[in-house]
Amino acid sequence: MRPSVTVLQLDTHFPRVAGDVGAPATYLNEVEIIRVTGTSVAGIVTGDPASIDVAPFETVLKAAKGDVVVTSCGFLSYWQNHLEGQIQRPFISSSLTALDLLADHDIDALSILTFDAAKLGVAHLGNNARFMPSIIGLNPNAHLRAVIDGDRTELDIDRAARETIETVRAATTNNLETLLLECTNLPPYKGALRRAFDVEIIDILIQIERVRPRTIQPDFL
Repeated sequence: MRPSVTVLQLDTHFPRVAGDVGAPATYLNEVEIIRVTGTSVAGIVTGDPASIDVAPFETVLKAAKGDVVVTSCGFLSYWQNHLEGQIQRPFISSSLTALDLLADHDIDALSILTFDAAKLGVAHLGNNARFMPSIIGLNPNAHLRAVIDGDRTELDIDRAARETIETVRAATTNNLETLLLECTNLPPYKGALRRAFDVEIIDILIQIERVRPRTIQPDFL
């Protein structure tokens, strides 16, 4: 039976807890995880996405078996059309693809929470560059960011949730209506964010569920 989803995962080893796009427990059905050898956070999280060597992703795409193919890093959004054109199935490079559906949103009502706000730019947003002022980033000293950046093997989930809430609270106002999580490692904290902020939350899992219903565990939607 074909996997419901193929995840093209960076060549990393930090914990992928339930709710993460790269955690099998996130899904209702079988999922295929393909580690893209030689790729790293530092190599993909860049302000110059055109410089990313996508050849390794092109290679593994040929072997992907899932009904839907996604990547584990939203900074690959620049390559959405290029990679999507190489397969005959839905391809989601990033939750940033949801911005096309949010075009009528007020800039003040939408925040994009990214792994690194200093590097997410116009090239990543494409036709939705007007949302540049909506970008907020994890604190450079945040525990979650340190775990991902350093490819550490231990993650304090409670601390990561607490610090993520603090980041959003400090960077937003009461006008916030929609929070878009660029980083695919942020969905595990969606429940905590919902309890802290009564707003719509969109992430890579929501995007997967849109194109293939009954794929994601309900607890993570």
